[in-house]
Amino acid sequence: MISETIKKTLQKISDNQGKVCFLTGAGVSAESGIRTFRGKDGYWTVGSDVYTPQEMATNRMFRQSPEDCWKWYLMRFLICRDVEPNPGHYAIVEAEKKLDERFSLVTQNIDGLHLRAGSSKDRCFQIHGSINYMRCSLECSDELFPLPEECTRITETEDFESVRDLLICPDCGSMSRPHVLWFDECYNEVHYRADSAVTFAQSSDLLIVAGTTLMTTLPSIIMEHFYNYDKPVINIDIEPGNASRLAEATNGGGFIKASSAEALTGLVKFLD
Repeated sequence: MISETIKKTLQKISDNQGKVCFLTGAGVSAESGIRTFRGKDGYWTVGSDVYTPQEMATNRMFRQSPEDCWKWYLMRFLICRDVEPNPGHYAIVEAEKKLDERFSLVTQNIDGLHLRAGSSKDRCFQIHGSINYMRCSLECSDELFPLPEECTRITETEDFESVRDLLICPDCGSMSRPHVLWFDECYNEVHYRADSAVTFAQSSDLLIVAGTTLMTTLPSIIMEHFYNYDKPVINIDIEPGNASRLAEATNGGGFIKASSAEALTGLVKFLD
């Protein structure tokens, strides 16, 4: 499963005390039972209209119909709440223990499973936010607030009415919003540590990409940096794609066709 080229790269990184950045996407969480963002569970019906994730996950939709938007995110929160981290998440935790300050993790996933598995908050850059938090929709401050405890006890989205009045900013009393990056918004440092994520990633000597097609801007920027500077990229996915082609074109990089859990568990054994 792991080529000799990749094994040599991992050994070189270990021998030279090189830095390693992990970049993860929906494929990693899919193995915990969270279907990918564009899967069937992402669609939502409001009245007689069916909306796609690209329509629901927007600031425009929130302004137009904040309660329906919150119901959709609570549905996703309930899905994330009821699953557990998988061996891929724990393999990355093990990598952090081995690498210490030479480690960084950039994730597109908003489910919080990396942190639940034990990844440190300081070195885990959740560039698309976290479904477990909310913040003021009017931006009276940049502070994040955990979802109310009552949200962890509801069982159906229909229970929204029981928590509706709790989804407010504790500071100003206006309606809160999910702490997630929407399609019609831009990355920023204040909310998503975007600049820090890029800085940590680009200072690394090896990029390990797992479970993402790199369709969003910031991950693509990170991948392009490694490709342009001919630094090794290891791509893990169940099917080849653009990320695998770029990885195979880098010096010492390559593609591993396997599940994230299986491949990450195997790769970490070669890191020191």
